[in-house]
Amino acid sequence: DPRTDPWPLVYSPVPVTLIFTSYLLVVALGPSCMRRQRRLQLRAPLLAYNLAMVALSSYMFYEFLVTSVLANYSYLCQPVDYSRSELGMRMARVCWWFFFSKVIELLDTVFLILRKKQEQVTFLHVYHHGSMVFNWWSGVKYVPGGQAFFIGMLNSFVHIFMYGYYALASLGPRMRRHLWWKRYLTILQLCQFVAVAAHSSYNLFTECPFPDGFNIAVFLYSLSLLALFLHFYYGTYVRGKQEKLA
Repeated sequence: DPRTDPWPLVYSPVPVTLIFTSYLLVVALGPSCMRRQRRLQLRAPLLAYNLAMVALSSYMFYEFLVTSVLANYSYLCQPVDYSRSELGMRMARVCWWFFFSKVIELLDTVFLILRKKQEQVTFLHVYHHGSMVFNWWSGVKYVPGGQAFFIGMLNSFVHIFMYGYYALASLGPRMRRHLWWKRYLTILQLCQFVAVAAHSSYNLFTECPFPDGFNIAVFLYSLSLLALFLHFYYGTYVRGKQEKLA
């Protein structure tokens, strides 16, 4: 899409590849670098970061929702508006912000490593954070809008609650009793993946002028996240509860 080519990080895959490579190096080398260092608390930076992500997620959800309503987007079949109309550019811009938010979210892992919470830097965590950068670079590069708006809108909505949870958790142990709803946050994420998989697969069986390749990629990616999050849910809330009762 020539409209998005001049925007930061979009024209070439080199910048996002370097970001991704740096991310993997931090994941691989960060724990050993922190081994002899003191565990950092980072309560103030974490609170500021998570509240900023709540604000950004709220803004993106609003933009996705309002723009799709004003442009009369279809939830069943919506091709990309490649024009330079006001609404077409507005949707492309919020898609770019959504992509950039995935770059910012790599800091989630950095904070975990600095706080020596390596047990939380799981395959699911790294796979999800790393792959989303490439997925949405492709989206902004080729299909900034259309069917993709639904994914961004839904994910932004979920992240309002997710980063709200993290903001509360960053306040320390005194907030633990107020965080009983973590399990339901995971259920919300699972519902998100089911909705995205259903949304993308629908167009594989209908005539819709949105690239099937992207719908197939989104469908398969959603299934992979659904499987990984179900495994996490079972291990944390089902098997973990059974082990506590044993």
